[in-house]
Amino acid sequence: MASLSDKLRAMGVKLGARDLPPPRARMRHPIEQIVPGRVQETLYGNVYVVEQRYPADLRHGSSSLSLATSLSATARWANELRLADVGAEALTFLDTETTGLAGGTGTYAFMVGVGRYDGTPARNGASFHLAQFFMRDPVEEPALLAALAEFLEPCQAVVTFNGKAFDVPLLTARYIATQFVPDRTASPLHPVIHLDLLQLARWLWRNRLSSRALGSLEANILGVSRTQQDVPSWMIPELYFDFLRTGDARPLKNIFYHNAMDVLSMAALLNHIAALLDDPLRADVHGTDLVAIGRRFEALGQTHAAELLYRKGMAGSLLGRERSRTIERLSLIQKRCGDVASAVELWRQAAQDGEIYACVELSKFYEHRQHDYREAARWAQAAVDLVNRPGSHRLGQSPCLADLQHRMARLQRKLAAT
Repeated sequence: MASLSDKLRAMGVKLGARDLPPPRARMRHPIEQIVPGRVQETLYGNVYVVEQRYPADLRHGSSSLSLATSLSATARWANELRLADVGAEALTFLDTETTGLAGGTGTYAFMVGVGRYDGTPARNGASFHLAQFFMRDPVEEPALLAALAEFLEPCQAVVTFNGKAFDVPLLTARYIATQFVPDRTASPLHPVIHLDLLQLARWLWRNRLSSRALGSLEANILGVSRTQQDVPSWMIPELYFDFLRTGDARPLKNIFYHNAMDVLSMAALLNHIAALLDDPLRADVHGTDLVAIGRRFEALGQTHAAELLYRKGMAGSLLGRERSRTIERLSLIQKRCGDVASAVELWRQAAQDGEIYACVELSKFYEHRQHDYREAARWAQAAVDLVNRPGSHRLGQSPCLADLQHRMARLQRKLAAT
């Protein structure tokens, strides 16, 4: 695996003392002049830190930065029950900017943006404290990691977006690899609770949004529009290498903006998701979102809540296949809960729409509950006809034709015996 030094050489960055970019004192555009911040001293050297404080109730699109709702429902969704006992002040939102997007031991985090709620006022009330630790030179990595560890000390839970797959493993690898951190076998991120918003986003919006990337959620869920100051993620490593090569920090201002927006959007998104999951029946959201929440509640064994959400979703904007699937889920909940009459009503409606499963369920109902074998055979034959009809197969729900034929034969024997 190529080291950072090898990568820098390949990019044309000279590492000998005589060939390094000019000292900061003689740089025409040093980072200190482009993005105001401060130098933080650590036991392992200095690191540059850019800090901002925002009012916690600041609106970021349709949501605010402050966490106004309990995380109990979110904890159940994320299967991380410890999260329910974590207060807002013990959360840290984390996002990295790196020398490569593939990860691995050869990738370095040259900027780490972290945000948390604290009691230091920004104008009025509590604030959201955003800190961005920046590695002006690769030799500052130990200082960056040490300063980050200090920031994370009060943290009980870290919130990321795709951080389980990328950010946290990357930082953990850097803490282990660095020989200047006291305990090289551990990362300050290791013992804390980890909430990855990407997984929640996939559960909530996979059927409505073609992309669940953070930028897509900003536009479609939060109503946030980034300015032209933003920079695409794929450009960020190259811009950082350009800075190391030339010492010109002007393009880095866009990276600081990009990173800050990621952190702020995570805070606003968590607030939005937590409120939505805490009381989804009162939320004014798309019917597809209500059904998605219902599916997760059903998976968690909360069938009554799922039924209510399915009904509200069907009363809204559900169309086509999504509506058909919701009718099926609702009918099967009713069947399990003993409300067979309501289930039959839905099966009749679905059967008229050509749903094979509904014909099969009606056949079962008439055979086993009503003992009306003639009606049961009629619905079984309807299912056979739908299976045989070209282009009528419903993905994932069509029973095997042999099973239907076996059912028909059994019903015929019962009819003959009556």
